[in-house]
Amino acid sequence: MKHRKIMGGRIKKPSERGAWAELYFMVLAMTYGLKVSSPYGGFGPYDVGVENGSGPVLRTQVKCTIYQWRGHFVTNICVTAVRGNGPRRIRGYTPGTVDFFAIYLLPTDDWYIFPYSVIGNRPRLLHLYPESKRSKYNKYREAWHLLVNAAKGKADGPITIQACCDEGDAAQIAREVTERAAIRKMFRGVLQG
Repeated sequence: MKHRKIMGGRIKKPSERGAWAELYFMVLAMTYGLKVSSPYGGFGPYDVGVENGSGPVLRTQVKCTIYQWRGHFVTNICVTAVRGNGPRRIRGYTPGTVDFFAIYLLPTDDWYIFPYSVIGNRPRLLHLYPESKRSKYNKYREAWHLLVNAAKGKADGPITIQACCDEGDAAQIAREVTERAAIRKMFRGVLQG
């Protein structure tokens, strides 16, 4: 069960909170059977490489936010470049540098998994409404299957919901859900100290 009282806990600095979100993303991706890697020193144009061992390495940019405005969460998807002593230049992510964006809403413990094609190469301010059933981004909320399918080399086509499975599959799914809940609980403990 989600713990809705997480507000950053002891992690006060945005950079530290971002590093924590990257680690949390990697742990959850591994629970889906994916392998993860990170560019050494944090100098890559993406945060985490994700693969399943037989498909492509997917470059994933991880973002996290605690910022709420008028009942929804807001996060900025952009790259800030500083040239010498000149002004900061804000731009979007260049095509071919990122395949997915994983956005974590820390207070609600929700992940949004967006393919690059949804965000595009422009700077974008995303407004996410996890409590709304009519949000245009709901189909990307907890959409880990997009990442898993892309890692297998499958296209990120339309989302399908299947309502049946055999008993063996149901038991496996129940074990995986329990494992993920335990991992989330462990990471929440780190935040609350």
